[in-house]
Amino acid sequence: MKLKKINEKLQDGLIENGLTEANALQMETFSTIKSGADCVIISPKGSGKTTTIVLNVIQQLAGKTEESPRALVIVEDKAKVLEMVDLFNKYGKYTNLEIYGVHEKGDMDYDKNYISTGIDVLIGTPVKLNDMFTTAGYNVNRLKMMILDDADPILKLRHETKIMRISNSIAKVQRIIFAEELTERIEILADKMLVEPYLFDMDEEGEEELDEEEDDIEEEE
Repeated sequence: MKLKKINEKLQDGLIENGLTEANALQMETFSTIKSGADCVIISPKGSGKTTTIVLNVIQQLAGKTEESPRALVIVEDKAKVLEMVDLFNKYGKYTNLEIYGVHEKGDMDYDKNYISTGIDVLIGTPVKLNDMFTTAGYNVNRLKMMILDDADPILKLRHETKIMRISNSIAKVQRIIFAEELTERIEILADKMLVEPYLFDMDEEGEEELDEEEDDIEEEE
């Protein structure tokens, strides 16, 4: 996959799974996400948002492991948790990253004990993650990335308070929101949670990158 300075072990995992070319979304966002900047990424269904999340997290974390989670990915439901864990294991096959997913149907004590043994990426639903963060003293100081995947359905279920509670427990971390549409709820959440975010607004064909100030200028014109 032709992305600037992509990790070799990630590259091997992607090629083994047939991903040899980056799509428009991945090409446009890779460098900015790699820089550590906060982002709001708006892109249509089927445009590769989940794959974009997985490859960027692996890119950021590959090369070393730690006992405390370094990436937190919030997803809609159990099915999405399982899907994303599977993708991480496929694309991160040649890394030593430890991936773990949690959801409401899992056993809380088992989840806590497993996480305490040391993981790199924690994937979960807003309800389960909120319960875990409020009842267990996790070390969040090593977190590098907090990502909200498919924010549209998550916010329709009114999980903003849970997401903000999790975010507020983390001092310094790169925060990224992925969604299909830039709704008022997403704008409000981004305003509360993100710091000077880049806005990527991908139309059906691809490729538009705007930061907040440029977006405002275009609207005024």
